[in-house]
Amino acid sequence: MTEDETLARIALEEERLQFPHFDEGVAWQIGVALVDVARAGQLPVVINIRTQDATLFHAALPGAAPANENWARRKSNVTLHCHKASWAMGLNFARRGITAPGADQGLPAIDFATHGGSFPVRLRGGRVVAAVTVSGLPQADDHAMVVTAIEGVLHTL
Repeated sequence: MTEDETLARIALEEERLQFPHFDEGVAWQIGVALVDVARAGQLPVVINIRTQDATLFHAALPGAAPANENWARRKSNVTLHCHKASWAMGLNFARRGITAPGADQGLPAIDFATHGGSFPVRLRGGRVVAAVTVSGLPQADDHAMVVTAIEGVLHTL
């Protein structure tokens, strides 16, 4: 899949995966779904769901490294700041030839990472209220894991 095709797919996911409502209970459902997948596959990931000002769910599975905590924080910062999936932001920067993603926006690398794995929780109508983030796998796999969990929970709401 080309970068353009991947960006188009992510844009469709962001458009399609909008929530009628979101609260701590929905965050818990998504978090538990992600933990179940990680446990079943013995995946060494950190899972984080947060708003701008609160952590709603956090788990570190066996084998996850301390660095994954920091990666999750940095990726979710991108999603919460830009209201886009972190992978889409990284691909958009690469497309424009920006070698230090976020530098043109004043986003320091110590706090922002444009790698796949963080996805916006968008309410119907467009408002982004949280970020769901996985860190520990290749970026396409982190992203896919989050999208699949969100899809599953949205079918129950």
